[in-house]
Amino acid sequence: MTKLSFVFHCGFMLSWFYEVQTLVQKTMKITHLMGITLSAALLAGCCSEHHKESKEAKQARWMAEAKVSQADAQATAMAQVPNGTIKESELEKEHGKLIWSFDMTTPGAMDTTEINVDALTGKVVSIEKEKPEDEAKEAAKEAKEKKDSD
Repeated sequence: MTKLSFVFHCGFMLSWFYEVQTLVQKTMKITHLMGITLSAALLAGCCSEHHKESKEAKQARWMAEAKVSQADAQATAMAQVPNGTIKESELEKEHGKLIWSFDMTTPGAMDTTEINVDALTGKVVSIEKEKPEDEAKEAAKEAKEKKDSD
């Protein structure tokens, strides 16, 4: 074998080896990317299922956490609004606090008074007057949040 043919032969072998190596690397990259993509999809599915807690399950969990009954919290709220009538009540978390929220109306008034009672201590957390237009905005916001969560 002459030097020229040896060089040509070695060059051909190196070229072939490089092509095979490149093909293997591309295959490995594709396989790796597919694995990452599938893992991310599975993880996203698991996370979304974990965070999708039904409203009933959330309420049951909160009821177990509450140390103040709805009746006791209601009595506290009623004491804040003389002649008031409870229009709506719910147990909810606001700003990280578990509260009983009561919307109360009084005869002859257009506004609604929202009384929030801490579900752990029984103390009044806040009292807010809400105008009818504020309530409509809040209801629209809650409807949108409910739609987004479904």
